[in-house]
Amino acid sequence: MTAPTPVRAELFGPDRRSTTVGLVLLISLVAFEAMGVGTAMPALVADLGAVSMYAWPFVAFMAASVFGTVLGGRWCDRAGPRVPLVVAPVLFGLGLLVAGTAATMPQLLVGRLFQGLGAGALGVGVYVLIALVYPGRARPAVFGLISSAWVLPSLIGPPVSGVVTEAVSWHWVFLGLVPFVVLAVALVVPAVRRLGPPDPERAAAQARPGLVPAAAAAAVGVSGLSWAAQQEGAAGAAVTAGALLLLVPAVPRLLPRGVFRSGRGVPTVVVARGLLAGVFFTVNSYLPLMLNGTHGWTLAAAGLPLIVGSLGWSSAAAWQGRRPDLPRARLLRIGFCALGTGTAGMLLVAPAWGLPWLALPFWALAGVGMGLGFSSVSFLLLQKSEPEAVGFHSSAAQIADQLTTALMIGLGGALLALLVAPAVALPVLVAVLVGLAALGAVLAGRAA
Repeated sequence: MTAPTPVRAELFGPDRRSTTVGLVLLISLVAFEAMGVGTAMPALVADLGAVSMYAWPFVAFMAASVFGTVLGGRWCDRAGPRVPLVVAPVLFGLGLLVAGTAATMPQLLVGRLFQGLGAGALGVGVYVLIALVYPGRARPAVFGLISSAWVLPSLIGPPVSGVVTEAVSWHWVFLGLVPFVVLAVALVVPAVRRLGPPDPERAAAQARPGLVPAAAAAAVGVSGLSWAAQQEGAAGAAVTAGALLLLVPAVPRLLPRGVFRSGRGVPTVVVARGLLAGVFFTVNSYLPLMLNGTHGWTLAAAGLPLIVGSLGWSSAAAWQGRRPDLPRARLLRIGFCALGTGTAGMLLVAPAWGLPWLALPFWALAGVGMGLGFSSVSFLLLQKSEPEAVGFHSSAAQIADQLTTALMIGLGGALLALLVAPAVALPVLVAVLVGLAALGAVLAGRAA
């Protein structure tokens, strides 16, 4: 009996070395941009003289990302990932150029739209490429590498962005990434050139009418929720109601059948992706407010738990990547339990009487849960999907991720508007998120 090829050789052998490096570089670029823009945004908005439009660069990116995610998935299923994996980074790079040379807010928003379209389509294209190029045993390690691609940007992205903005200009936060986009495309193109299109008959059988208008409605709805989360009073409530009116009919078209009853296999995997992201990224968004607004920590110190969580995520993702034979549904359940425990620990941090230093160990544990859970979801999604449906299922998982996160962050904003004090509002939010993590742990077995 022939011994299985070592996982490292599957990733970095002569046939896949440039593909693996290119994928990691592409994900790192999106991560650096995501981590750096938030740091540069105050200077950017002050320079363009539009403080009242502070939220719009984020909203524009979110709307375009949702639309790009759906279109990228549809294109991959109908014609293969060759075009999305080349066009998506080109669009992202064009967005960097447009935003980096912006002298007005409208030009910046156009750049952010291009970046969002590219980032959304790229995320789906990467999943489809992994399904086509890497054998099953190597996929946990690939997803571990993709998780690790966020670590360095999480650690150095904000400080580097701050130094570049202060020493040179915020323009170079965007422009400095363009050469790396060119390099990443050059590494990935040889791999995608060898890929053939999917079976046209099987692809036609997967046709899903109405995806484009549903994608447009979802893009407007998710961006509306994101904007409303940053507003107070009647305006935020009205936009939230309008966004939900768009999302309710659109979302079922963008997700696999059975999602709302957590059907076995792909539907539960998609639900799990949404629950993991909604819990983790919502706490991530409000942790600095807990520590700074309630306990008086400096903003620099309040960012430490985010770094610890990122390190826990990458460490756990790397660990599971070296163990391809472990049952992924079991790892998913363990991941939800760790995430739920770490989130429950915030109930000892968020109140005025809380112990703020507990945020460090508890959020490290939550990061470990994400490293195990997120990688398992990615593996199970590809394992359970037919080749001609990988694009649709990958885009559905990303939509679930974006939608649940926007809803939960919006809920946090509503609680803060209603209860005013973070020490009162955030424990209520955390309790809801603990319930979502517990639900994920219960459902995890249905992903198998």
